Amino acid sequence: MKQNSSSRRVNEQARQVIAETLMFEFSDPRLSLITITGCEVSFDRAVCNVYYTTTPDRYEEAQEALERAGGRIRSLLAKTLSWRTSPELRFFLDKTVDEAEKIARALEHERRRSGDDVAESSDESDNLAAEE
Repeated sequence: MKQNSSSRRVNEQARQVIAETLMFEFSDPRLSLITITGCEVSFDRAVCNVYYTTTPDRYEEAQEALERAGGRIRSLLAKTLSWRTSPELRFFLDKTVDEAEKIARALEHERRRSGDDVAESSDESDNLAAEE
């Protein structure tokens, strides 16, 4: 879905306000270590899909805490941005960070394995050269 600069700006404003709200307005420890990775605000600003990430062991408690805090976040979002409507907030776990880490680990493992293969073949060619 292609976004124009206006909707990108609205999405980024929502992301920033929600992230700051979580950092400064709540004392719930379940909301710490949650990163808001993005927002998609509908054209009419009736709905805001909020994407977040946290550590895998905290997925369920983070979702519960966000759902519980949703009303207050919604109210502060509308107040801070002076929107006429207060969008319904929908929270979605963003696993792209986890997937990127898995890929990075797999690539590192493959690089090390390939490095070992190169070192072994280099040792073999050194041994062959020494025998000649």
